[in-house]
Amino acid sequence: MATKKQVSIETLQPNEVWKNFYALTQIPRPSKKESKAAEYLLQFGKKLGLKSIMDEIGNVIISKPATAGMEKCKGIILQAHIDMVPQKNKDKKHDFDKDPIEACIDGEWVTANGTTLGADNGIGVAAAMAVLESKTVEHGPLEVLITIDEETGMTGAKNLSPKSLKGEILINLDSEDEGELYIGCAGGIDGTFTFKYKKEEMSKGLIPVQLNVTLLEGGHSGIDIILGRANANKIMFRIIKSLANRIDARLASVEGGDMRNAIPREAVAVVVIEKDREQELKKIIDELREIIKSEYSVTDKQLDIFTKKAEKPKEIIDRKTQAALVDAVYGCPNGVIRMSDTMPGLVETSTNLAIVKSDSGKIQVKCLLRSSVDSAKLDLAEAMESVFRQAGAKVEFSGGYSGWKPNVKSPILVVMQETYRKLYKKVPEVKAIHAGLECGIFGGIYPKWDMISFGPTIRHPHSPAEKVNIESVDKFWKFLVATLKNAPKK
Repeated sequence: MATKKQVSIETLQPNEVWKNFYALTQIPRPSKKESKAAEYLLQFGKKLGLKSIMDEIGNVIISKPATAGMEKCKGIILQAHIDMVPQKNKDKKHDFDKDPIEACIDGEWVTANGTTLGADNGIGVAAAMAVLESKTVEHGPLEVLITIDEETGMTGAKNLSPKSLKGEILINLDSEDEGELYIGCAGGIDGTFTFKYKKEEMSKGLIPVQLNVTLLEGGHSGIDIILGRANANKIMFRIIKSLANRIDARLASVEGGDMRNAIPREAVAVVVIEKDREQELKKIIDELREIIKSEYSVTDKQLDIFTKKAEKPKEIIDRKTQAALVDAVYGCPNGVIRMSDTMPGLVETSTNLAIVKSDSGKIQVKCLLRSSVDSAKLDLAEAMESVFRQAGAKVEFSGGYSGWKPNVKSPILVVMQETYRKLYKKVPEVKAIHAGLECGIFGGIYPKWDMISFGPTIRHPHSPAEKVNIESVDKFWKFLVATLKNAPKK
């Protein structure tokens, strides 16, 4: 089995991409806190003598004139996002606001030491930077658009001005399977369901117990949802419901998940029970651990459920709200809802029960709903609204965006299919993705853009297991260079 080596990734080829990616790993850039990285890119463009601006929302746009003889090509926009998802293993000490990412080589892959790597979408940004500073890559009129906050709201894309860019073709560098071209994506909407509860004092004779669900695989709530991995919140409320029904356990607090677009890997709750029922609780937990580990023995091999002693809580949640919350979360749709009828193997509609957190008299449940069919997305939202409104929660939906409708006659698609065939002696697969690429939003702002998305092979994004295949980065780079050289003419 290959071992992780703390060797500088700057030594890898293509060096022009990896050195830029390494530089990005040294700059903290979690979503909504990526301003230092954006400023770095702005200065990067200016040092090259290129027109470089930062728009009002924080996106960076760098323009580079066509190389000699390429002036009549259609203008191309290379697009990627600067932010990354901050996830780490429980035992890893890392401050995403201050600490650099510890990238390392693990056989044929680059990964990180206990945290997300940020290859999503740092590799795309690094490739665009490499094109900007290259003196040998041939291209027509070029613009590089680096957006902010793609992972938690797509606010960079949503606030892009319709007058910011002149190009006619957008190449998104944010896909995660080398040899595949993406021409469509899912739209999404955020669901937030809020319960208010009455604070009750803990009665005498009760003892607190901490429940822990941990070591789940997690992953990207769009791309990895088809894998059927365990959801820590769903498991936690399965446990709480069983304990409430069998030994009248009362819920004091609960916290699970921290990102809408990451399948929750851990959840913790504190319940209180009568002291003489402690052994019953342990027996129930042992039973459920065995059952649940068996159910997820393939997808989540390390999954664990255990109890710990807990400090006496200041309050517990009133019985009525507890019952409504438990039933709503336990019954809430989660995972794949429907597969696509037109593209085999593609998830059409899904939802991720991402976050549950109690604090100061309220509990918030946050989900991310996705679908490539807008009507199906809205239907799912109404179904979830029915569940939570019946339970007495306040229901809010926000941040909705449409999907990206595929165009199989796209000029850039034709060029890239033929270019890939000549390079690698095979035709790339053409797909849509069950994730929220920014292309769906761009299409509403620039409806005449011809768009496509591709990238190297990245596995387990949005989790500490994230890794990018080294060989695929080389193929991705060579394909990008050849695509720019063969860009469609005006």
